[in-house]
Amino acid sequence: MGIQIFGTKKCSATRKAERFFKERGVKYQFIDLKEKELSSGEFDSVKQSAGGIDAMIDENAKDKQTLTLMKYLLDSDKEEKLFENQQLLRTPIVRSGKKAVIGEAPGAWADFLDK
Repeated sequence: MGIQIFGTKKCSATRKAERFFKERGVKYQFIDLKEKELSSGEFDSVKQSAGGIDAMIDENAKDKQTLTLMKYLLDSDKEEKLFENQQLLRTPIVRSGKKAVIGEAPGAWADFLDK
């Protein structure tokens, strides 16, 4: 399976991930989260690989009201709320198969390179 980068065009960390793979000649698929959200299967796979729902939340997201609400929700409710409001996801999400890395992590991105 190929590499997918989920993020937004304006996100500097997402652009860094794209540049990282481009410079190494690795093909990837970019998915703009403003145009197409994660499916429920992709969401669950990323959640498991990332270590839980809290690791997926961007504490610097613009929607401060929803972020504040998320702090007081049960984990199951947090998951549902985050799936409904994917603009709160930390980006980029780099994934290949069941493995995913969230956020700016060039060291972890290197694990996606063919050795």
